[in-house]
Amino acid sequence: MKLAFSTLGVPGLPMPEVVRLAAENGYQGVELRAHPEEPVHLGLGQAERAAVRAEFERGGVEILGVAGYAKVAAEGYDQPVLDELAALTELARDLGASYVRVFPGAGEWDPEEADAAAARRLGAAAPYATDLGVRILLETHDSHRAGADVARVAGTVGHKSIGALWDVMHTWLAGEEPVASHAVLAPHLGYVQVKDIASADDTTPLALGAGVLPLRACLDTLDPDGWVCWEYEKRWYPEAAELPGLLAAGREHLLRLGAPKQ
Repeated sequence: MKLAFSTLGVPGLPMPEVVRLAAENGYQGVELRAHPEEPVHLGLGQAERAAVRAEFERGGVEILGVAGYAKVAAEGYDQPVLDELAALTELARDLGASYVRVFPGAGEWDPEEADAAAARRLGAAAPYATDLGVRILLETHDSHRAGADVARVAGTVGHKSIGALWDVMHTWLAGEEPVASHAVLAPHLGYVQVKDIASADDTTPLALGAGVLPLRACLDTLDPDGWVCWEYEKRWYPEAAELPGLLAAGREHLLRLGAPKQ
């Protein structure tokens, strides 16, 4: 199991500090939140992109993915979504990242129309992603929070450069058992986001193992060589504990959960 954490847990932290935290705490990778309020975003020039990539390479830490905010199932015209997908895949390519994360975002739109739009847009983006050596992953989130929802779209696209990102909190909130989520997502799975929360009504991030999410059951389903990323949503919950002080214990907890059973 290869471990990463998301910069959502350390909002605004300069990249050299992110690399240091990963290396010192034994994380092989980092998922970079791509947003204008963060150091990495779509507006970065080529020299800035090269500098970020070099910083991670010097530290021996992989940029696992670029967490973008394109909403591929949202109502509206296709072209703005396609433009954003292209920009995100270019950013990932320039940074040396393997993956781009996108959201469904269908809102109240008719589910069949939302699915069709998501599949159409992702299918159109797939050849360019292939050319750039990047996979676009649709996250189990918002309108498509169950694994079955995301698998339905990814299966319709049927392209190797389009996959799924399994956020274990959202599939749990959808009432899906981990074994069921994995069964439908496995053919498409890029990597997994883990986290922990107190309850369905209180999603304030907690230290891994301090909450109710079925992390062991999720990890039991995974390829032992796959990526697991801790998405600690500090950005949305300023009252939550600071992530840097939790990273070492979080890594140890995940390694214990993922250890082969005797």
